[in-house]
Amino acid sequence: MDIFQLSYWHWWILAAALLMLEFLAIGTFGSFFLWPAIAAVTIGFLTLLFPMLSVEYQILILAMVSIISVVIGRVYLGKHPLSTDEPFLNLRGAELIGRTYYVNDAIVNGIGRINVDDGSWRVEGPDCSVGTLVKVIGAGSVRLKVKPVFENAKLIIKR
Repeated sequence: MDIFQLSYWHWWILAAALLMLEFLAIGTFGSFFLWPAIAAVTIGFLTLLFPMLSVEYQILILAMVSIISVVIGRVYLGKHPLSTDEPFLNLRGAELIGRTYYVNDAIVNGIGRINVDDGSWRVEGPDCSVGTLVKVIGAGSVRLKVKPVFENAKLIIKR
């Protein structure tokens, strides 16, 4: 007879704690706590149905169900990736790729500045004078990568 016995509510409390950790760590661990929580709920139901299931078997089943749920979850999410209506929400520079702007501060030695909407961005690209039309071709962490739209062309303002 086991000295230490886990009942179904122990497993359901563990599952609730793991789900709380999942909500707190969302986006950090990539649903790391979700799969053991599913396994803990499963063990809770098994111990409810079979109350004399030994602790060793409960932990063994927990490990097996955790591994199986991780594999099934990763395969499913690999085939059905999560989508969002705001794909560039935290990638401000990435949403500017493909847009054109005029150079505000000349690009000298590969570094310059452009005005974007109500802000200003540092850019890197070929040397250009003020007023050159450039297209954003990439976004780094703090700089945009640009190239001139027309080679050797400058802004011509008609008055």
